[in-house]
Formats: sequence, C-alpha cells, structure tokens
Amino acid sequence: MKPTHLLFNSAIGSQKPETIVNRQNPCPFCDVESLTGIIEKQGPIIWLKNKFPVLQDAYQTVIIETDECSSELSIYPKEHLYTLLSFATERWISMMNSGEYASVLFFKNHGPMSGGSLRHPHMQIIGLNEMDVNENVNPEQFEGVTIAHNEHVTFNLSVKPRMGFFEFNVITDQLDKELHAFADYLQTAAHYLLNHFHRSCTSYNLFFYHLKNGKIAAKIIPRFATSPLYVGYGIPQVSNKLEQIASQVQELYFT
Repeated sequence: MKPTHLLFNSAIGSQKPETIVNRQNPCPFCDVESLTGIIEKQGPIIWLKNKFPVLQDAYQTVIIETDECSSELSIYPKEHLYTLLSFATERWISMMNSGEYASVLFFKNHGPMSGGSLRHPHMQIIGLNEMDVNENVNPEQFEGVTIAHNEHVTFNLSVKPRMGFFEFNVITDQLDKELHAFADYLQTAAHYLLNHFHRSCTSYNLFFYHLKNGKIAAKIIPRFATSPLYVGYGIPQVSNKLEQIASQVQELYFT
C-alpha cells in the first residue's frame, strides 16, 4: 500500500533555527564557514544536505540562493536570477532522472506565512523514497487566465487552483531553451505579490512540477491564513476577480 502521509520527526523539528519572525537570531546560512554537508557550490549559490532532516524516508537538501540575507527572488539581478534557476532546476531534474526516488519535491518558502523558518533566501529539493506526489497533481490546476506568453512559455492565473483563490502558473515545454522567459515570469509573479497584490501579503510559496505531459510548471501562491473550507473539507475556492488581477499584472509589467 502506497503511503499517503509523510512522517515528521518532531524532535528534530524542535531544533531548527528560526529567523523569519525573530530577525535577531543568528542566521546559519550567513555563516558559510560553519556549513556542513555541502554538495556543490557555484559562486554564492550553495547546495547542501539539510542539517535538520525532519522527514522520514526522504533525502532532504537545501539550495542557498545568495549570500545576501535580506535579498529575495523578486529583486534579484537578471544574471543571478538566470544562474540560480538554471542551477536549481538542473539539480532537481537530475535527482528525478536518477531513478532513486518515487518523486522529487522542489519548492521555495518566503515570508512568515509560508511555513518556512529561515529568512535567508533558499529553496529545497527533497527526494521521497516511497511517495509519488505526482499522483496528486492534476493538469487542470495549471489552466488559467493568460497574463503573458510566448511560443513555449505561458504565464497565467489558475481558474481551478489547487488550494484556492489566486495561484499564478508558469508552464513551458522547453525549459532548456526558455529558461530566461520562465524565470522572468516567476520573478514578475513574486514581485507583484509582494508589492501590488494586497497590502498584507508578505509571504508566498513557489512549487515546481514535472507534469505528465512532459511540461515543466511552477506555481506561485500568496500565503495568508488558510481557508477553513480547505482545511476542514479540502474545498478550494476561486476568486471572481481573476480577470481583474490578470489585467493589473499586464498593465504593471507588460505594457
């Protein structure tokens, strides 16, 4: 029987450092000389084993995105943005292609409502030994109101979101050739959420998916308190303002 839940080690979880709420705590990612389990480095980008592997039956890694603790994906210079996305997606795809894992998670948390614990910009790549998360991914969750596109990359707003309300998607069938456009759309979504979406939006999650049709997709979700309808009943809601939000993003970034 395939597992439906991941086992979380609470003892390890209680040891994790926290710098999102309490910025006075020392940041472990800034202390590069003390980092352990480093797998690979490219300039300020560091890929390493997670020092606090809270998930059972999983290989947990972290990508430190930059040496600037107060920076963030939405304001990265283009050169660094492209280098980071190239580095991170290549390692994610390599782990998927290794055949060692049932599935591989690739995601980023930002802000106090995102579920993360460290402010320093980072991503996570986690290989799951037994669970295939792709079984829970439906292609219709990436269909939406188009904001911008080229021949091989689409940037849209979900009409059938996974969790609910507003979810931005970036989908491509040629990531290797369209990495810059893919990264630009991701950065636009993150910048919009943190600067124009809602005055109290300080957090988002970024998730990457390898879809069954062979396409690579990313979903950027603003984070607030989760709807009780989703928590209690698994019912996603979709806003009646999708067209309005899509038009606003177009006016701010594509005109």
